[in-house]
Formats: sequence, structure tokens, C-alpha cells
Amino acid sequence: MPHSIPFRRVAIVGSGLIGGSFGLALRRHFPDIAVIGFDRPDVLQRAVARGAVQEPASTLENAVRGADLVYVGLPIGATIAAFPTIAASAESGSLITDACGAKTIVCKEAGSRFANGTRFLGGHPMAGREVSGIENADAEIFAGAPYALIGAEDDSDPRVQAFAGLLRAIGAKPVWCDADTHDWAVGVVSHLPQLLAVALARVVSGELDETGLPLTLAGKGLQDTLRLAGSPYGVWRDVFIANRENVSRALERLAQEIDHLRRNLSSRELEEEFRAANELFALLQNKQQKTEG
Repeated sequence: MPHSIPFRRVAIVGSGLIGGSFGLALRRHFPDIAVIGFDRPDVLQRAVARGAVQEPASTLENAVRGADLVYVGLPIGATIAAFPTIAASAESGSLITDACGAKTIVCKEAGSRFANGTRFLGGHPMAGREVSGIENADAEIFAGAPYALIGAEDDSDPRVQAFAGLLRAIGAKPVWCDADTHDWAVGVVSHLPQLLAVALARVVSGELDETGLPLTLAGKGLQDTLRLAGSPYGVWRDVFIANRENVSRALERLAQEIDHLRRNLSSRELEEEFRAANELFALLQNKQQKTEG
């Protein structure tokens, strides 16, 4: 069933994995919305070919001008660098939102830039993959995924409610919180797992001998655990810089837990650690089943 159209013209600034997926989702669920894209010419060409973007813009100003929703899918540094141009070119009454993985610094910068009738809404889809680029974009990447929105659920601004409704229409699950809370939470459930996968990959590669062991004995469990190790550094660099205090705290907590496990390898205390881990895994499974249901 077609959804009512919350925005008529959407500018997607950065048409990689997330921006491209957002464009594909719009084209699938809201085919009457005009989608304009801005990115490097080669990336933009591929985004148009994939159908994520209808109309390519040669400049950021041209992309933003006339749009009532501006969706910024760039890394943190590039997002902040684009804010002055977006603010100068955005239509009065438009909504600007981002998809950056750390919110405190982005929302602070946005707060000093957007005025004169525009509104900024910080956002972060928990829907990434270990691979990047428009080639890996997927219209259903947001389906069932939490989508952090920085603010209050009862915000009376119709633009904010329209965007939240749009997210629900493409399958995402809006989760409202403040920027500091978001950065603490993702430091634990997103940024820490990424670094854990990197550390585990380094341990395994450091143990490789001339015969290929121990990797030749690896089963699917290692592949599942190391999935995030395929994510490129360029995707994460700005995130770790922007959220370094929360990530450092999470790493310290992990180091304490590893020390505890090492001290109790021959103790029944290890059973309690497994029990707690089993309970958390069951909780995650239950959450996933409810989402899919």
C-alpha cells in the first residue's frame, strides 16, 4: 500500500552504502518523491545507474536548493565540513538530518549552523555492513533496524514527526535519545565490537605458521566472529576520533573482563560468566524474533 508523501524533494549528500540505501528505500516506498544526489562524479554516476538517485547535482548548493529534506550520508568530518554550505543553501522550512556514528560533536556543530527556519535532526541508522560503497547499498537495509534520533519522541515539529514516520515506513525502528547517551551506548554495542573483531583478527594472523595453521582449522564460528573485521578503516576513523572517550572506557571494561576470564579458566566462576553470556544472547535473540515478527 502506498504511503502518504512526507517530503516532495529529498537531497542525498553522500550516496555510499547508507545514503545510497536510503535513496533506494525512498524509491521503493515513496516513488513519487524526487531524489537528488551529490557525491564524487564517479560515485554519483553509479548511484544513478543503481536507481538510488534520480537527478545528479553538480554542486552541493544545487543539490540542497529546493529540497525539503536533506539527508547527509557522509563521514563525520565531511559532514561537519558540509554544514556551512548546506546551511547557506537550504530552503527555509527544510529538515536536515545526518547518519553519522557519533552524535555529540555533530549535533554541537549543527546547533551553531542551522537557523532561519531550517531544522536539524541528528540521526544514526544501526544498519551498516562490513562492506561500504553504493555497490553494496540495499533498499531493505533499514528494515527491522534501530534508528537513533537525537531528541524527544513527543517533538511537536511536524518535520521531525514526518521523518520519523518515513523511517517507520521503510522498516526502521526509531529510538529517541540525547547525543551523549547515544555515544555512550554505541560505544559499547557498535564501536567496541568493531575493535574486538580487529584485535581478534590480529591475534589470529599473528599466530599463523608456514602451513596456514591455525587458520586452516577455523570453522564458521571464527568467520561469524570476524565479520566486522572486513570493515575498512576509512569508515571508522572519524567515529573513533569523535567518540574516543566512550570507546576507551568500553575497551577498559573489556580488558577487565578478559583479565577476569584468564584468572578463572580453571574455576567454576567461568560457568557464571557463560551463564550471563547465554542470558544476554537469548535476550538478543528474543529481540530479533520480535522485530521480525
